[in-house]
Amino acid sequence: MPQIIVLPHAELCPEGAVIEAAEGQSLCEALVESDVAIEHACEMSCACTTCHVVIREGFKSLNASSDDEEDLLDAAWGLEACSRLSCQVKLGTQDITIEIPKYTINHARENH
Repeated sequence: MPQIIVLPHAELCPEGAVIEAAEGQSLCEALVESDVAIEHACEMSCACTTCHVVIREGFKSLNASSDDEEDLLDAAWGLEACSRLSCQVKLGTQDITIEIPKYTINHARENH
């Protein structure tokens, strides 16, 4: 089982975390199931950027991103070359280290 090392995030995971997850599971599902309350406003359907993460280690071990994911990532806050939407990441056999950006763009919440 691969491990997900979550770097500290002031609100969602202040101490950081190490999570065990099943190969093939989505990164977003693994985070939510482990009480890391990452936003996923579109219910993990690849229709927003609220679950954006930066893969600090293990990026090349993950499934390739789709054109739809790449198009959405262009609108994500804090985009980096190793950014992914966690709902679209399928965990491989290698451990990964992720950083959850400080901010997210949630149009539904911001319009209320």
